[in-house]
Order: sequence, then C-alpha cells, then structure tokens
Amino acid sequence: MDIERIFIQPLRSRRTVINIIKDRERHPSLRPQEERNCHIKATVKVAAHHEHERIVTFAIPLLEEMEPCLQLAQRDMGRLQRSVMREQPIFTTRAHVFQIDPSTKKNWVPASKQAVTVSYFYDSTRNSYRIISVDGAKVIINSTITPNMTFTKTSQKFGQWADSRANTVFGLGFPSEQQLTKFAEKFQEVKEAAKLARDRSQEKIETSSNHSQESGRETPSSTRASSVNGTDDEKASHGGPAEAHLKSENDKLKIALAQSSSNVKKWETELQTLRESNARLTTALQESAASIEHWKKQFSACKEENDQLRSKIEELEEQCNEINKEKERNAQLSRRLQELETELQDKELELEELRKQGEVIPQLMSECESVSQQLQAAEKKNKDLEEKVRTLRTEVEESKHRQTNLKTELKHFLDVLDGKIDELHDFRQGLSKLGVDN
Repeated sequence: MDIERIFIQPLRSRRTVINIIKDRERHPSLRPQEERNCHIKATVKVAAHHEHERIVTFAIPLLEEMEPCLQLAQRDMGRLQRSVMREQPIFTTRAHVFQIDPSTKKNWVPASKQAVTVSYFYDSTRNSYRIISVDGAKVIINSTITPNMTFTKTSQKFGQWADSRANTVFGLGFPSEQQLTKFAEKFQEVKEAAKLARDRSQEKIETSSNHSQESGRETPSSTRASSVNGTDDEKASHGGPAEAHLKSENDKLKIALAQSSSNVKKWETELQTLRESNARLTTALQESAASIEHWKKQFSACKEENDQLRSKIEELEEQCNEINKEKERNAQLSRRLQELETELQDKELELEELRKQGEVIPQLMSECESVSQQLQAAEKKNKDLEEKVRTLRTEVEESKHRQTNLKTELKHFLDVLDGKIDELHDFRQGLSKLGVDN
C-alpha cells in the first residue's frame, strides 16, 4: 500500500513550515489494481503559545493515479506557506544541500537534486535566527542557530555544521569559494546575534522575576496596613506619616492592578487571534475535505472511462498484431524473391565467364606445353645445381677439417712458445741475480 504523508507543522505566532514526506510501502496481499490505493495522512499542529497546543488529525483516502489532485494540494500548501512566512530573509544564496547518512554517519546523502535557495531568517516571536531551505513544497533545512554551533569549511567549496536539535549534520556545496566565505561570515554574525539575543532574553526574564517578587512582597504589607487602618480609627487619625505610607501602598496596588488588567486584555486578544486562526484552519480543512470528495467523484468517472479506453486499446492492439504478422509475412516473401533474383543473376554471370573461358582454352593448352618444356629444362638445371652443391659441401667439410687441424697445431705451437718464454724469463732472472752477486 502506498502511503502519502503530509505533515504541516505551524510555528508559534502564525509561522508555518510545511513538510511533505512521501513514504511508499507495498503490501503483498493486495491485487495489482488495488496496489495503487494510497492514503494521505495530514497532521496539522497549531501552536501559538508555549502552553496551548491543538492537534487536528485527519486521514483522506486517495489513489496514486490522482497525481493532479496531489499537485493541486501541494500548490495550495505552498501558497499557505508563503502567506504565513512573511519575514524577509537576512541573507540568501544558492547551494547544493547534503545531509549526513544517519546509518553510517560518514557518507553524504544529497537532499536536493539541484542547487536550491538557502536563507537566513530572524524569528521575531521566538527571538531566534534560523537557516531555511525549501525545494518546492519540501522543507530541506530548518535549523535554529545556537551560540554553540560552528560552521566548518571542509574544502574550497564545501562547508558543514551540526544541528543537535535535528540530530543531523548539514552540508552545503557552493559554486564558488567566495560564496562559501560569505556564508561562513554571515553564519558567524548570526551566531553572535543569537548569543546577544539569548543574553537579553535571560536579562528580561530575571528582571521580570525580580519585579514579580517585589510586587508579591508589597501586597502583604498593604493588606496589613489596610487591616490596621480598618480596625483602629483613632490611631490612623493621629498618625500622619502612617496615612501617607498607606496611600503610597494603595497607589502601588492600583498600578499593579492596572498592569494585571492590561495583561489580561493582552492575553484575551491573543486568545481571540488563536481562536480565529483555529477557525481559519478548520475551514481550510473542511474545504480540502470537500475538494477531496469532488476529486474522488471525478476519479471514479475517469477510472470508468479509463477502463473503457483500455478495452478499446486492447482490441486495437490485437488488430495491430494481426496486421503486423501479415506485414512480416509479406516482408519475408519479398526478401525471398530478392534473394532468388540475385541468385539468378549470379548464375548468369558464371555462365558468361564459363563461355569466355571456353574460348581461351586452346591458347591455354599451347601455353601449357611451352611451360612444360621450360619446366623440364629447369629440372635438368636443378639436378646439375644439386650435384654442384654436393661437391661444394664436401669441399667445405674438408676445409673445416683442415681448419680444425690447423687450430690444434697452432694451439700446440703456442703452448710450446709459452713454455719457452717462461724458460727465457727464468733464465733472465738467474742472470740478473748472478750480476748482482758479482
């Protein structure tokens, strides 16, 4: 069964990011015609304050052949996304987006088929900075920048950073090194701005908590003063400084009450806006359900028409198959006829050649006789040459034998000569010794 899941997760204070995730799982027990059934499960999460959330879940059955309906829904969701996200980007560039493989944690998996727009956004409601990249209706990157994040340049055109909230590592491939440098510099600037924003928010929280504690301390004192004032009229009439103190306390209480009433009005207006946004989302869901019913009816009609067209196509295919078979037979016969014609032409050519050869045969016979006579003379010459070669071989063998004898005699003579030279050398040494002794 094919399942189309469309997750719409709005951010707080009317900010929405639409994620469309298509998961396809095939059920083995379904028939081939029923394998195209699909369900779109859309989960709409509305969150406008930290303490109030509402989740509306609905399931809409469709078929995979309703591709125009799915495209229309994706286009409507893109319009909703563009209407909700009205903030202007701080910095925008284009790059190829990659994510680390969650199984191996080593390989990069491409998140986009081509270069997409990557932008820095500032969320005023949350007082945070984010990196967002959208490919059509699919959100590829939605990373909130924190002060502890670092952007690392791994090559001249590639950089990466780790998002602990999304539990992944994003990688960006830029067309040039300059764009990578600009993106890294902007990342550092936004990181510092996020750090300053976090420090300011912490300071505001601390000051608000201190103010609430001071107002809580002042309230019991005022109640005690009022009780004293109500029980003992004589002491209040005689004590001027005490009365002034009570008046100041009452003024403080009035200011705190006015602030609380203004806060209540603010919360009421926020609640009213939440109700209005919920009502708009409910009407949008109802309209989408009505449009789905309309598309279902159109799909059933299209399916019937499709079945009829398929039956007609099958009949036409059968007729075309018969026509193709007849064409193949005719083509085979025509090829056989051409082959026979070529064979006939070849036989006629061979016959002409044989006729020409028959006219040349007497001349060839006379040439053969002269050639045979020349061959006999050549054979006689060959025999004479063979006898000469034999005599030359015997002479060569005799010369080789003589040469070997000369070599042995020469070697013997050289040996004798060497012995004589050695004797003369010894005799010379003896003479030199005798001359030295004398």
